[in-house]
Amino acid sequence: MDELTLLAYLERIGAERPEILDETALASLHRAHLMTVPFENLSIHLGEAISLAESDLISKIVTRRLGGFCYELNGAFALLLEALGAGVLRVAARVYGDGRLSPPFDHLALVVRLPAGNDWWLADVGFGSHSTYPLRYDSRDEQDDPGGRFVLASAADGDVDVLRDGQPQYRIETRDRALADFVPTCWWQQTSPDSHFTQNTICSRLTADGRITLSGHTLIRTSGGARTELKVETDEAVRTAYRENFGITLDQVPAGPR
Repeated sequence: MDELTLLAYLERIGAERPEILDETALASLHRAHLMTVPFENLSIHLGEAISLAESDLISKIVTRRLGGFCYELNGAFALLLEALGAGVLRVAARVYGDGRLSPPFDHLALVVRLPAGNDWWLADVGFGSHSTYPLRYDSRDEQDDPGGRFVLASAADGDVDVLRDGQPQYRIETRDRALADFVPTCWWQQTSPDSHFTQNTICSRLTADGRITLSGHTLIRTSGGARTELKVETDEAVRTAYRENFGITLDQVPAGPR
């Protein structure tokens, strides 16, 4: 990532360039990313192919000011952190659902080592509602976060389970991967009728006091534990909701159930 792209990325997320990428700076960048770059699957429902090429990730998230899902969001965030001097492992994860683990490469997370120090951090800006700040990767103690109480627990074969409020979220395979390793599963996620990403549209981001989500034609706000839902009836109103709440300007409404 060249200097101009780095500065443009920081401007995209409303962040200053840190003098040194320490624990505080990493936490600030993580939160800023979650608040400005939405977790969304709109490309799938607009008929746009998703590319994990580095230039395409930067184009989509920084230049076009869109969001994406885990492979895109964490894929791009890894490039930003590396440009700031961090060491980043791209790790595959299997997501828990109905008491079972999904197939390998279902999720991409990041394990980050800061330029100064030996601590490792779990950074994840691509899991939707999750931790607001990075989690200490080497700690097995409870970690309190605005998003909940998290625990990283040792699992079989050297893997690591991530739990939120006592509920398992996903299991990390600790081997370092290339972004290209996620391409086949990324293709499945955007094309298979069995993928939950093909079944409805989702666009969601962190807010100062909760979360805002547009799911299909329903706008959902959570604040201080309270949840409100508003039906967005017309296509024009949906486009306005994307623009006003997520900074996304669309020529058409993504296809999906109402």
